[in-house]
Amino acid sequence: MKLLYKTWLIVLLVPVIAGAQIDYEVSGYVTDLPVYQKNNKTLSDLFSMDNESYLNINRIRIRPQIYIGDGGRINIEYEIASVYYNSFNLFNQVNGGTSNRQLFDLSWNSVDQDNFVLNHFIDRFYYRHGFSFGKIIIGRQRISWGTGRIWNPTDLFNPINPANFSKLEKDGADAVSFTYYLGSFTDLQLVYNPIKEKGKSNFGARFRTNYKEFDVSLIAGRFDERTVAGLDFAGNLFDAGIRGEGIFKFGKDDSDGYGKFILGADYQFTPELYALIEYQYNGEGKTDKLQYEFFRLINGEILNLNRNYFCVSGTYLLTPLLNLVLSGTFNLNDKSGYVSFTSTYSMLDNFDLGGGIQSSFGDDFTEYWYYPASLYLKCDYYF
Repeated sequence: MKLLYKTWLIVLLVPVIAGAQIDYEVSGYVTDLPVYQKNNKTLSDLFSMDNESYLNINRIRIRPQIYIGDGGRINIEYEIASVYYNSFNLFNQVNGGTSNRQLFDLSWNSVDQDNFVLNHFIDRFYYRHGFSFGKIIIGRQRISWGTGRIWNPTDLFNPINPANFSKLEKDGADAVSFTYYLGSFTDLQLVYNPIKEKGKSNFGARFRTNYKEFDVSLIAGRFDERTVAGLDFAGNLFDAGIRGEGIFKFGKDDSDGYGKFILGADYQFTPELYALIEYQYNGEGKTDKLQYEFFRLINGEILNLNRNYFCVSGTYLLTPLLNLVLSGTFNLNDKSGYVSFTSTYSMLDNFDLGGGIQSSFGDDFTEYWYYPASLYLKCDYYF
């Protein structure tokens, strides 16, 4: 930790000593998310949980940006998150802590007692410098690869489980990334993500270009002690948008490797009605529900348990201020899934009020059988 602080102190002081002009701005948001959840009785009895639970999540996220000279910028995103819950639930979680892509633990609980947790953490903390030929970013940053709208197999840093409606931001990764501009629509990005254990650091490269109105990317690297290769694309087919991405992770022997890929399409039927579909193949998943790695799912190490998934979603703009979204996600192997409905009303330019319901279905011990039915409200204030 001391080394990290010294490094950032040097980053801050060097431009000042050199006489560079410094400017700044601050933005952020406040979110309140009260949630009512109901588990199925079998699961509640199995884990000694109450059948019904209530939690309230509050987040304050402050995002200062410091502009240093010509091309330099420091970004920080600091969050204070609290959660109150009346009873234990496997899905009661607050953003924060150290992910497997973070070298430093920049979080701390100031309160953790009596069903109440107050957590502070730094989710972004990086220095960015732009050049005529590219840019370099050093520190905790958001690295988002892929074109999928629901799932992102090529996002090897911190993809979000689409079933987790309480997750607002992708976790930052402690990394050094360099992007070299090869042309107007072509670039090469190199990323190094250090890990504490010797020899286990992650590194990768992404080459991105445009070919006949299609954006195409190739990726390769080594993540989680596996060699990885993949690609993604996005473009138009007549009036519809189409996209896809996939990876293959090579194992230590021929039987240990697996692939993942998605294919999706979307279409704007009218100015008010938009719809998308997406299919995912998850080669890491288990075909037998009794072999599901459920606790890896709870810990965020994996996002899905089985092999084949399908999602369909529609968005309707009822008025310029009121947005409605209905979607269904299905495990095609064990026949479980969940349906969600959300609505958002823009009351002011910087204040949104919304809510939603998420209802899961499936036989005992199928994937989405574990998820509780949820009813929630959501208030967002931006500054």
